[in-house]
Amino acid sequence: MVTTTALNRADLLQKRGLYPPPPGESEILGLEASGVIADIGPGVKGRWILGSEVMALLGGGGYAEYVAVPEEHVMPVPSPLTLYQSAALPEAWLTAYQLLHFIAKVKQNETVLIHAGASGIGTAAIQLVCLSRAIPVVTAGSAEKLKFAEQMGAAAGINYKEEDFSEKVLQFTEGKGADVILDCVGGSFWEKNICSLAVDGRWVLYGMLGGKTADGDLLGKLLRKRGHLLCSLLRSRSLQYKAELVRSFTEQVLPHFQSTDPPLQPVIDSVFNMEDVEMAHQRMEANQNIGKIILKIGNS
Repeated sequence: MVTTTALNRADLLQKRGLYPPPPGESEILGLEASGVIADIGPGVKGRWILGSEVMALLGGGGYAEYVAVPEEHVMPVPSPLTLYQSAALPEAWLTAYQLLHFIAKVKQNETVLIHAGASGIGTAAIQLVCLSRAIPVVTAGSAEKLKFAEQMGAAAGINYKEEDFSEKVLQFTEGKGADVILDCVGGSFWEKNICSLAVDGRWVLYGMLGGKTADGDLLGKLLRKRGHLLCSLLRSRSLQYKAELVRSFTEQVLPHFQSTDPPLQPVIDSVFNMEDVEMAHQRMEANQNIGKIILKIGNS
């Protein structure tokens, strides 16, 4: 039984018909949810029992009152967190974890440039980079968002609307550049991203908020840096891949929501009732949120 879900950019795209669910997944919006186990299928072999508080990574269906989930995609809610807080974890935190560790393979002391540093994925990535003893640098579009990102652990923040972030990254790294870039923007940032990238750096593209096209000498500049352009999405991955990601995250990260000092924490921007879902979408569309927007389902 779903108690809460959280908004993702994919929800906005899907409702416009621009991002259909993978084959076999629910056409209902929602890529993550928290709640309680209402029923258990006959093939379930794990530790789950009726009434357990859990959170889950979904291919769709998070906006519904009930959703069926493979047991390998379910995680326990860490004891310090509420169901509201835990709804902010699965999609954003698993995406950030995947990008950093499965794709970029971040190492200690590397500099990681995180675009949209005050978003759900951005605030998760900051904390995960710090947990890896690497150095997070972020971009955002307001002083308020940059201040918050720095409170979360960012070593430096850059207002991309007012400054050339590539110049600031090079200044911060004393000319070396960022070892890893987490990029949800795409087209409009491509040239500055390459300028920001260290030699042999990894540029991880996982969104195209700034457009799909890149005009100019993209490949030539990338080749001269010996740069790695890595592209990744999570929703379209296989069930087996997601199961391994959930298993790794549960083992490597979930304990730090209660044992680390300070503990990891999901960032909640706001909470909306289901009947106000359009207002919630408008808030995300306008880039007003810092962290995750939570949606209450039913009478939860």
